[in-house]
Amino acid sequence: MKAVVDPQSFLLEEGPDMPNNPGLPVLLYPQALGDEVTDKAGAFEQRFRENGWGGTWRNGIMGHHHFHPDAHEALGIARGFVEVQLGGEAGKRFRLQAGDLVVLPAGIGHKNLSASDDLLVVGAYPRGQEDYTICRSKAEVTSMPDVPLPESDPFYGKEGPLTRIW
Repeated sequence: MKAVVDPQSFLLEEGPDMPNNPGLPVLLYPQALGDEVTDKAGAFEQRFRENGWGGTWRNGIMGHHHFHPDAHEALGIARGFVEVQLGGEAGKRFRLQAGDLVVLPAGIGHKNLSASDDLLVVGAYPRGQEDYTICRSKAEVTSMPDVPLPESDPFYGKEGPLTRIW
């Protein structure tokens, strides 16, 4: 197993269209999975499962701004690359590639701006947050619920960086 490396973190203030989460940063783990891992989708699924994150799926990232008011979300890039915008129309752009992991606090807007034809993303949610809501505008929620913090980091477990940073 790779040594635990603290992720990059980015706070995103509330935007005109997305609530975001000014109290919890987005966590970006560049190359969480090294080049030696050939089945990145399976490796992300296994790590998520071992660390108490469920509701896993394999697909891409939606091509419109959206957020989950009631769930935190882990997105492992298993194949290809994607340029995402986090935080809504006024948010920041990131290029994510195979092996990268990004963890989004509840309320963070995200959108696929462009991607490789072979993009494959594995998503997961903390225990108890697998039945999440998808909203396209903060006008759809009267107030953001108080979403419980995850019990563990989706990649490194109970002693992982997320549990210290959040």
